[in-house]
Amino acid sequence: MTLADAISTPDGKRRYVRTLFSTIADRYDLITVVLSYGQDQRWKRRLVDLVGPAGDAGNVGSAANLDNVAAFRGRRALDLATGTGDIAFRLTSAGWQVVGLDLTRRMIELARAKSAGRRGDRLAPRFLVGDMLALPFPDSSFDVVTAGYGLRNVPDLRVAVDEIHRVLKDGGQALSLDFNRPENSIVRRVYLAYLRLVGGLLGWILHRDADTYRYIPASIEGYPGAEGVARLLEARGFVRVENRGVLGGLMAIHVAHKPGGA
Repeated sequence: MTLADAISTPDGKRRYVRTLFSTIADRYDLITVVLSYGQDQRWKRRLVDLVGPAGDAGNVGSAANLDNVAAFRGRRALDLATGTGDIAFRLTSAGWQVVGLDLTRRMIELARAKSAGRRGDRLAPRFLVGDMLALPFPDSSFDVVTAGYGLRNVPDLRVAVDEIHRVLKDGGQALSLDFNRPENSIVRRVYLAYLRLVGGLLGWILHRDADTYRYIPASIEGYPGAEGVARLLEARGFVRVENRGVLGGLMAIHVAHKPGGA
């Protein structure tokens, strides 16, 4: 079975993603650095800088607010597809009470180990194994939901967006960082060709399987892209949706709000 065939159905993609991320978990941090041209941490910092206190639209996008830990104390954040916890740790450093959730048990083990080594932190995230399509939380549980490289990997994007909307409090924020699917066909072909080449080389070197990281361009081909995701967020009930291009539009950060709140 080809990679394209393996991820062509929701059930197939769910099985493939679970197996893939279990395989690459121990090298995940290295791979995100390589495939992001060393910019991964910068992008994640930018995403967290866009977080503002729930219901306070005037504070969104103000990095200065992250220096005021008291403004966030007691507010709850959920980091989806948390991986080894990079975004979750940045949120706790800003004073948020954070739950990090990932489908892959090995990722959660690594995140917990990383957390144990951060003894100077006043807060620590709680890391759980769970599915973005069936979040194990009551309605209106969180002020903020973040996702780094998560939405593109779910078998059903609409269901994932609905679950994020459900667990957010009124006035809460959703923020996502992910690869974009460039609308310009020439740029898209060059971009995907680069990812296939580099991904194939890394897959062979690290796992003796060239398809391991070719999943990324394959998943981008089936992804609606930044504009499509923005339209879906609006269609599923989010308001004030922003699509912020990163790396010349090859990556994107989405910021969206659940209606209501102060």
